[in-house]
Amino acid sequence: MLRRNLLKLAGVATLAISAVPAMAQDAPAPFDNPGEVKIALVRYLSTGDFFQSYLSGVENQAEALGVDLRILDSRQDAALQADMVDQAIALGVDGIIIQHGLTESMKPAAQRAVDAGIKVVAFDVNVENDAIPQVEQSDYMLGKLALDQAIQDHGTDFTAGYVYVPGIAPLDRRDVAWKEVKEAHPGITEAAQFGTLDNPIANSVANQARSVLQANPMISVMFAPYDEFAKGVKIAVDEAGLTQDVDIYSADISTADIAAMREPDSAWVATVATNPAVVGEVSVRTLALLLAGEDPGQNVVVPPTLITQDFLNENNVKNMGELGSKMPQFQHADVAVADWIKLPAR
Repeated sequence: MLRRNLLKLAGVATLAISAVPAMAQDAPAPFDNPGEVKIALVRYLSTGDFFQSYLSGVENQAEALGVDLRILDSRQDAALQADMVDQAIALGVDGIIIQHGLTESMKPAAQRAVDAGIKVVAFDVNVENDAIPQVEQSDYMLGKLALDQAIQDHGTDFTAGYVYVPGIAPLDRRDVAWKEVKEAHPGITEAAQFGTLDNPIANSVANQARSVLQANPMISVMFAPYDEFAKGVKIAVDEAGLTQDVDIYSADISTADIAAMREPDSAWVATVATNPAVVGEVSVRTLALLLAGEDPGQNVVVPPTLITQDFLNENNVKNMGELGSKMPQFQHADVAVADWIKLPAR
């Protein structure tokens, strides 16, 4: 009863965004009636620049399509996220985007939405449902490309620290790359595995990293395949005065990350990323295709790109806009597109 009451209160804080731009004349139903389509974004993770940028992409693509967007944010409460899926069903939305979450809580919740006749798209959460397309950044490649760069920089004989929290789909997929690299290169030693999603994530990881670095002075590589993890490791490396001794390899990118990578003597030397705003746009377009009766495919993959500290410095990249100018794939991904889908203004 308490949770239901809390859910009602959460509903009061739910953000509603409606927009009715001019639509293409040949837009299929239900998009031939702008403003009539209602969708919900049900979030598990929202802390950090990546998730703010992802949200802006969702909002911009929803506005371009002229849909009524509801945003429900569980703030890493798995049970509340499941309840919020039920809330979205009760609101009578046409489609739901589930953004991150735990399989055990999201799998039954997603099935309830499908049973209610609602189209569902999952981003970075495995809901184990063939009716639900999975949008991802090719998380395996995010991990693999970062580790390939670490090997290029350090060879195949080094000691590493690894930041990982199991049970989160994108981190689990990146973990596959880490396991494969270790198996292929026995000279790579994992001295410590640690990690947390406790808020604020960067500060919580920094607290762990301090102890790890103190206990394992031989570590020369930190594989932190999520930018909030990398921020935390960097705090600890900076405090320990190890910027010349430890290199950080990560995933994801933001303007704040670019600034951190470009600091003098920064230990954060490489990351692999897509533009999270573009991933948000792709999530909405994937749902739109489903709603229009078209097949976006079971796995909708946004390809990632390696971004090195050297590249950022050589091109004097200071923010995501400038990164997009130097890397056109950051402006748009030709994924989940159709002639009738209006793209956000650039």
